[in-house]
Amino acid sequence: MKIWLAFVIGAGLCWGTYVPLIAYGGKNLSNGAPGVANRFAAILCVGAAYFVLGVLIPLGYFMLNGTGNATADGQGIAFSSLAGAAGAAGAICVVFATAAAAPGDRLFIAPLIFGLAPMINSLVSLFWHPSKDNALHFGLPARMPQWYFYVGIVLISLGVALVLYAKEASEAPVRPVSAANQS
Repeated sequence: MKIWLAFVIGAGLCWGTYVPLIAYGGKNLSNGAPGVANRFAAILCVGAAYFVLGVLIPLGYFMLNGTGNATADGQGIAFSSLAGAAGAAGAICVVFATAAAAPGDRLFIAPLIFGLAPMINSLVSLFWHPSKDNALHFGLPARMPQWYFYVGIVLISLGVALVLYAKEASEAPVRPVSAANQS
């Protein structure tokens, strides 16, 4: 197995379990009152995990092994920090979404996030082509995506819609069958 595939599976497992974990953890860290203000304890826990995994472990690695091929490049630092801010802001949005959603709407959160994210990623990657010399290079690629790229975008949308429809259908009240309809 290729090592990158193991990391892809790991990311999928982590991000796939993130919403249910934070919804349950955030709920248990609140006093039971509704609203988003009681979720700051969950955000603090997420931040502590980011700090341990994203700061302490790399620092420990560098202290033990040296920096190796890592360099202090301004654009690398700026854009990696922006990525971290986007990840942290997304985590905060998930915390607040799980707090603000009605119980029947909470199942919408993960399908919408994980359906919307790859579409945004694909569209940003279609137009943004950064290089070492020009981090803000935007434009259409020399070769446009094949037709199945666009079909994939449509299928993601349909998949999210089907998940949400199935969720609503599974929660619809069951109508009793009358004796007249049974014959």
